[in-house]
Amino acid sequence: MGFALQSAMTTRSFILTRQALAFRLHLLRASPNKSYCSSTIDEVRLAKEASKNYGKPAPTIFSKILDKSIPAAIIYEDEKCLAFRDVNPQAPVHFLVIPRIPIPRISEAHDDDAPLLGHLLVVAKNVAMKEGLVEGYRVVINDGKNGAQSVYHLHIHVLGGRQMNWPPG
Repeated sequence: MGFALQSAMTTRSFILTRQALAFRLHLLRASPNKSYCSSTIDEVRLAKEASKNYGKPAPTIFSKILDKSIPAAIIYEDEKCLAFRDVNPQAPVHFLVIPRIPIPRISEAHDDDAPLLGHLLVVAKNVAMKEGLVEGYRVVINDGKNGAQSVYHLHIHVLGGRQMNWPPG
């Protein structure tokens, strides 16, 4: 291998390593100081609970984020939900809050889901404050085809960091 080619490959490896390290640091900074991870036993219990209430919904990108098979910039996690940054942000701050129980749509939530739904909104508020959205923010839940829902696992969008327009749709 020629010296010029070897030098170029070494430089490229160095740049890729620096980029990977920078991304890892970004993910570490995005992680909360205090994180709560559920155990496998909790995941099994939650899956059984969801099956009882909602049948067996098809896996979604969010279920893959929950089981950590797809990476996400998680900014909050507890035994009931997860908050992470949107990969296609529509505002300077844009994150999602999802329940661990895969409720497909808000219109399919049961009355006894009220404590969980309230918890999701409280988490959205707390993470918004942590993200510095003291001037305000928008909370959006899309439902069904006409509501532009793209992933059929209930999720709350929190958008902020700029003036929101009205009407939104």
